Amino acid sequence: MSRGRRLAVTGLGAAVAAAALNAAVAAAARAAGVDLEVTGGEAIPVSGIAFVTLVLSVLGLLIAAALARWSGSPAQWWWRTTVALTAVSLVPPFLAAADAATALTLVALHLLAAAVVVPAVARTLRAHTLPAPTVRAQTLRARA
Repeated sequence: MSRGRRLAVTGLGAAVAAAALNAAVAAAARAAGVDLEVTGGEAIPVSGIAFVTLVLSVLGLLIAAALARWSGSPAQWWWRTTVALTAVSLVPPFLAAADAATALTLVALHLLAAAVVVPAVARTLRAHTLPAPTVRAQTLRARA
């Protein structure tokens, strides 16, 4: 299996798993009495949580593919990028949630999705790491 295909299969599998897990946790939270309403009284549907988790995970996978293509150390940059983006993603739930229980549940869902997708993709990206520039340059010169 090619490196790109391995990244796609692993990343999409992790995205689907994260979406399903987030849907299950959101449904359990709703059953436990968390209303999952944003400011204005609009409830977030469980299917909406799964869909957004899937879409944003796939966008993350596109970032991973770009890093694999253009970075000499894609796994390292993947970790840096995803830690920063995950940290930023923890702010909106506190701005949009109608109550603390909803905000904390949404934060937990963000962290849960990151805990599933980020390490899975990072393991795959380690296989994409290129040799150090000097070794790589020597290899290219030897081929010429």
